[in-house]
Amino acid sequence: MSANGTQIVQIRGLSKFYAEGERTRAVLDAVDLDIQEGEFLVLLGKSGSGKSTLLNLLSGIDQADSGSVIINNTNITHLDEHRLTLFRRQHLGIIFQFFNLIPTLTVLENVTLPLELSGQSGGEKRALSLLEAVGLASRANDFPDKLSGGEQQRVAIARALVNEPALVLADEPTGNLDEETGKQILALLLELTRDAGRTLVMATHNPEIVPLADTVCRIHDHKLIVTLRESVKELIS
Repeated sequence: MSANGTQIVQIRGLSKFYAEGERTRAVLDAVDLDIQEGEFLVLLGKSGSGKSTLLNLLSGIDQADSGSVIINNTNITHLDEHRLTLFRRQHLGIIFQFFNLIPTLTVLENVTLPLELSGQSGGEKRALSLLEAVGLASRANDFPDKLSGGEQQRVAIARALVNEPALVLADEPTGNLDEETGKQILALLLELTRDAGRTLVMATHNPEIVPLADTVCRIHDHKLIVTLRESVKELIS
């Protein structure tokens, strides 16, 4: 499913700077971006280009120095930490490169955790359904250290989707996997998000993902260069 024209994210004048000794380094400078509901947007660029910073600003993990991020009509840059945490639990799904599973919890417990933190009922049934979808229902009672990297990322995908988020943020979700496993994880992630009409924003340095995207954004000189689907082929020609 592709974007349907309903705007889910609006970024205006977003800037982030980091102090390096006595100097200040710009990572993002006055960035503007609109993201549509159901869109698959790729943030393409090398390590250190600002992809992860932009994702962290979208999730509220980092705070902008200026500008605004509006998600589902909520300006998250105006939320305090408590309200921001609640907003993430209700509206966002986040997938990290290094899985970030809790080693002392079983696979099932890792997936149900977001629902438990939100006080939602029926978590186990929902989690088992997602584990079935990612092919790991039989590993529900295992601990993460018993799983391969690809299996751990499948669990991380299930955990990110268990709260039925409108927006899924994925930071190099295949970057810690071998090529074949990475392709399988990408296909699975696209299937589970697009079938549900979810919006997916993915940071990657892998140009092979570009042809699958509705929109590609590259960061150059701290600014975003946005390429829509009609022109994506120019990036890979």
